[in-house]
Amino acid sequence: MSETAPGLTTQPTATTYELGELVPWAWQGRIRVPHFQRGFRWQAKDVLRLFDSIVRGYPVGNLLLWVRKSPAEKIKLGQLVIEAPAHDEVLWVVDGQQRLTSLANALHPEGNKHEPFNVVYDLAEDAFIETPRYGLEPHHIDVPTLFDGRRLLSWFRTQGPDVEDYYDKAEVVSTKLRQYKVPAYLVRQDDLRVLTDIFDRMNNYGRRLNRAEIFTALNSGTEEGFEGRLNFSRIADNVAARTLFGTIDVNTILAAFLARRGPDPMRDIRSEFSTGSRRSQLEFVEDEQTAYREAEEALVRAVMFLIETAGVPHIALLPYRAQLVVLTRFFAHFPEPTSNSLRLLRRLFWRLSIAGPSVFMGSFTQFSRILSNKIRPGDEEGSLQALLETMKGAVYARPNPDRFRTNEATTKIVLSAWWSSRPRSLATGVPADVQSLSSVLGDEQTPVGATPYVFPRLNEPGERDKRLWAANRIFLPFGEDLPSEVFRMLVEPRIDLDEATWRKVIDSHLIGDDALDLLVRGDRTGFLEARQTRVRAQLDDFLARMTEWDYEDTPSLDGLDFDDEDEEENEPEIDFSDDQLR
Repeated sequence: MSETAPGLTTQPTATTYELGELVPWAWQGRIRVPHFQRGFRWQAKDVLRLFDSIVRGYPVGNLLLWVRKSPAEKIKLGQLVIEAPAHDEVLWVVDGQQRLTSLANALHPEGNKHEPFNVVYDLAEDAFIETPRYGLEPHHIDVPTLFDGRRLLSWFRTQGPDVEDYYDKAEVVSTKLRQYKVPAYLVRQDDLRVLTDIFDRMNNYGRRLNRAEIFTALNSGTEEGFEGRLNFSRIADNVAARTLFGTIDVNTILAAFLARRGPDPMRDIRSEFSTGSRRSQLEFVEDEQTAYREAEEALVRAVMFLIETAGVPHIALLPYRAQLVVLTRFFAHFPEPTSNSLRLLRRLFWRLSIAGPSVFMGSFTQFSRILSNKIRPGDEEGSLQALLETMKGAVYARPNPDRFRTNEATTKIVLSAWWSSRPRSLATGVPADVQSLSSVLGDEQTPVGATPYVFPRLNEPGERDKRLWAANRIFLPFGEDLPSEVFRMLVEPRIDLDEATWRKVIDSHLIGDDALDLLVRGDRTGFLEARQTRVRAQLDDFLARMTEWDYEDTPSLDGLDFDDEDEEENEPEIDFSDDQLR
């Protein structure tokens, strides 16, 4: 995108459309959604509120439609797949995607079968509701039938006398739906830069898009050829498929993408690919698609470091997303680090996981900026020493396993420590691997699906305060069904597992003989206390190995500088104005 969009040569045309005209156009493919639009985000409550507003006659907002000649193509609109013919005046949705997608799907017989578009009208309660799980009552009418006058009449004829008193009410609602007028502005402009500029400005008001969505819109390119181009969502899918690490959110991918190309991952995104208005020089000279491809490769290397060297097998166990941003920058500039560099990088990762919030005052946006600035192209050893220097003076404090909440960094550190023991299946005795963990967590962002309670209910005196202990959870990273009562499987092992295998299973879950004996005797408090002692000891051992806190962070001999001449380094001044990793 160039520096300045030229503006509109003609003002948008203001008009109105009735839903009875607009919705069939969407079904016919005359209304389409540009590829730079974000995905569908509304939930069932949003769709229901839209229909309720329409029948009440409330305004639901204007549409902004881009009018342009478009070829025939197969398009997807929500759950609908449409063979759209060529047309001289296709209406591309610049603003109003969520509303039009909701209406086109909810009012279509096929789209209405899927959540969140499964809307029905309750004639008895005068309200739009989701399709009940137990099925429709006689006084429930699906909105595709309500929207179509002929189908509505036929429905009442077949439903019988139980609903005939509702006909007048249904006809009024049906008419309100079909005749509801939606204001729209039509923009006739061939220059895509103008549309993305309008899109950007509109989304700086009200409910804003996130940074990654705005970046994608600003740098979307033409509609033609879009399917073959990389973007952040596709990078997320590719990295997940290549590594089994789970799906990285697009905002983290954007920050990693920016960090690879320059030391500030929070810089202004509007001039990333322009040549005249950029404040700082980027470190790679490349076209847009090359930038996306290389960002994906650097991300894959960073993720494989986490899995193979740092011992973090899935994004759900990553303590802080900003760590991945910095690692991506490092592996972009140093794709094949020495073994000593990998060891020092592992130390840094785990020291940051433990003490980073205190060092960087809880702001991991500052963390990503400061550490990215320490990575200097062409100087692997110097970059690592500068990174480790940021943690000098940090105080080691073991994360507290007495509070196990799956969305918190402390819990993810505890689980990474457990992962190092390769927990075994309670059913087969087989140790976990990355693939088995991925089969359970998939794209989940927290590990809740793999960490059931040992005792879901602890209500006796002396027990309640132990419910949140790590000892009351078990890590089962396997695709098999999780047991409803884990403790029964622990005291009643599978008969097809021999004694030696079963002892390996129990030991992999940090359950010693003393704790198991207490569990068999029904002493839940004693079991939790004994296992929690083991959990703390294993966590201490894991972090001691990973952080090597008291070791000297010595560079390799090749990296030592024996030159007597002192040189001063001029580091760039860091801008802390934007403190949100959006």
